[in-house]
Order: sequence, then C-alpha cells, then structure tokens
Amino acid sequence: MTSIENNSDTQQKVAVITGGGSGLGLAVANKFALNNIKSILIGRDKNKLRKACSIVGPLSDCYATDLTNLAELPKLVAKIIQEHNRIDILVNNAGIHLKKSLFEVSDDEFREIVNTNQMAVFSLTREVAIYMKKQGRGSIVNISSMASRYGIPKVIAYTSSKSAVEGMTRALAVELSPIGIRVNCIAPGFIETDMSTKALNNDPERKRKVLSRTPLGRLGKSEEVAEAVFFLTSEASSFITGVILPVDGGNSIGF
Repeated sequence: MTSIENNSDTQQKVAVITGGGSGLGLAVANKFALNNIKSILIGRDKNKLRKACSIVGPLSDCYATDLTNLAELPKLVAKIIQEHNRIDILVNNAGIHLKKSLFEVSDDEFREIVNTNQMAVFSLTREVAIYMKKQGRGSIVNISSMASRYGIPKVIAYTSSKSAVEGMTRALAVELSPIGIRVNCIAPGFIETDMSTKALNNDPERKRKVLSRTPLGRLGKSEEVAEAVFFLTSEASSFITGVILPVDGGNSIGF
C-alpha cells in the first residue's frame, strides 16, 4: 500500500462522496472539481456512476458498491487509499426514503432504511477516520434532512435514521476534532430535483404549503447545498465543527 503523507495546502485533496451518481452528490462533485478537489463517487449503479464521472471530468473516479454490505467497506476504503493515496474529505450523502404509515412499515423495511442511512454512515466514517487520523486532519460532512427537525407523518423510519445521523455528527465531532478531523452536518430543506418537482406538481396543495412556509418562497437547488458542503470542508470553516446547518430557505423557522 502507498504510504500516506501529511496533508498540505499544496497537495490535491481527495474527497469520497457516497450517492455520488446524481442529484446532490453529483452537484458536490462538480463543485469540488471546480476547486481542484478529486472526487471519488460511490454508489450502487455502475452505469449511473460512469455517466456522473463523464460529467465531472478527469477529477473524478467511481467505485460501484453496496454500502449496506458493511464487511466490504474496509476493503473499499483500503482500495481508495491504495489508488489515490489519501482521503481528505468524506461526504456521507447516500440514503433511501420510505413513505408509509406506521402501521404499514414492516421490521424489514425499517431495518433497510436504518442500514443504509445510519449503519453505513457509521461504518464508512469509522474506516475513513482511521486513515484521516494517520494524515492528522480531515473533514467529514453528513447529509441529514429537515425530517429530523419536524414531526412529519408517514416517514418514521427515514426520520429516525436521519435523527441518528445528527446525533452521530455531534458525538463524532467531540471525539475526532481533537485529532484534526472536523465533523459537520447539513440538513437540506425542499430541494428542486426531478422527483420532488414531479411530486409537488402533482399535489398543488402540498406545493402551496411548502412554499408558503419557506421565507425565500422557492425550492432550493442542489448547487446551493453543494456550496454549503464545500464551505464546511474548506479552510474558511476551520473553526467550525459539530454543527447541523439547515439549507432550507428558512423553512425550519417559517410559519
């Protein structure tokens, strides 16, 4: 395995982004590329990842894997280190959603959400932090959700998993920051994606409610969340750790 050198501002940074094949993950990769940061995109769909890499360009690479296969994550991280020598940034973005009444959610469905949105975040963070500790520095950004801040019906599994991510962020920040690894979290609000746009357009009343309680009066863009991720991984936020940053147009304080 290639030796890990101490980080310096003159070395190109390497970022690992889960769920990097589309949406927010892809937007983050594009933002990093514009700032000379190489992005390692991780996801399940090999074809989607290859397409994403072609969009991001030469400052990207992709590894198709199922993050819920926890036993494989140490090998995945070791392979990334071997091929790219370092990991400076980890963005835990991958996640799945489930909208069902409490009475309809099975134990297996709840477990699947927790395994993807919570367990995989924990396990991958642990493995990456092992190498960041050797480097003496690193930045980790978890992606939570506004669901962790509200009582939203029919998303009990998703809400539980994202609330756990916010708790992990605080605990990890306290444990890892003394060794040079900052840990922060972003809680996106209603972000404009193909899926959300279609859902809201098919439900005018819900769309009215969403926009009426969002002070900025519009949906957010993936690129706006990516800007926040970049800030939290940059030297501009060098004295920030353990925060949960809503990027929601004021939705969480709207009435």
